[in-house]
Amino acid sequence: MIARIFDKSKPINFVIVFSITLLGFISLQYKIFQGNFNLGYIIQQLTTFLLCLFTMSLLNFIVSKNNLTKASSYKILLFSLFFAIIPLTMDNSAILISNIFVLLALRRIISLRSLLKVKKKLLDASVLIAIASLFHFWSILFILLVLAGLLFYSQNNLKNWIIPFIGLLTSALIYVAYHILRFNEYGDPSNFVDPLSFDYENYNSLKMIIGITVLISFGIWASLFYIKSINQKLKTFRPSFIIIMIMAIIAVIVAMISPNKNGSELLFLFAPLAIIITNYIEVIEEKWFKEIFISILILIPISFQFF
Repeated sequence: MIARIFDKSKPINFVIVFSITLLGFISLQYKIFQGNFNLGYIIQQLTTFLLCLFTMSLLNFIVSKNNLTKASSYKILLFSLFFAIIPLTMDNSAILISNIFVLLALRRIISLRSLLKVKKKLLDASVLIAIASLFHFWSILFILLVLAGLLFYSQNNLKNWIIPFIGLLTSALIYVAYHILRFNEYGDPSNFVDPLSFDYENYNSLKMIIGITVLISFGIWASLFYIKSINQKLKTFRPSFIIIMIMAIIAVIVAMISPNKNGSELLFLFAPLAIIITNYIEVIEEKWFKEIFISILILIPISFQFF
């Protein structure tokens, strides 16, 4: 029943996904609310919620535009369920913004497939990732996606390999220039560069353990089929699917080394994981197994409301 609804991309599916995200967001705010309920608070939370919706819309656009899945609504359903499973990802506007810039960079990288305006796309992607790092420093690691794009689409043009570093350097110079003009100083690198952290104490809560376990177990299981299926894709599309896999690996590393771990850093994993799991769901032939697979992901956040 559930699988049949999301097998196709229909307007009602977006309403369902919107409702899931809204309920998850309201439930989170109810649990963590502290302070005064005023206009400023309402505007802040509304902005954060709109960032969540924009992230899902952007993912849907990128996936549909580049044929990364079939014409289903599973990817946005999964993304909304990931929000509900790790709800604090909906409360960190800085990471939400950083993730949006990473997704915008991903769009430019995948579009390298056309081999049109390659230099511009490489520069755009590099600058977008540099901007993402201003909101969450370790998202800078996604610059490896640009290098992966170069490897797949422009490996013979050595000049293009310089462009990502020019993009990063240009962004750094703009950052320094801003500080000079605004604060009459170069800017303290310690205020920008986050330290490595391997403290996972905040992951010790039962909900976090269950949520992370679900993401990892479902992700690994789907990845095995995803990797196997890459060779079955059209040759021109294979690099795009490999880039998504690389993105998932980088996202795991970013989450592992990010400071102040509370679960919000896992947001970077949601987009590639939604694409990978969607590809797996779409090839499941047993309808009963597909229903169970999706139902488990739905029941997990519902069960969280009772403890």
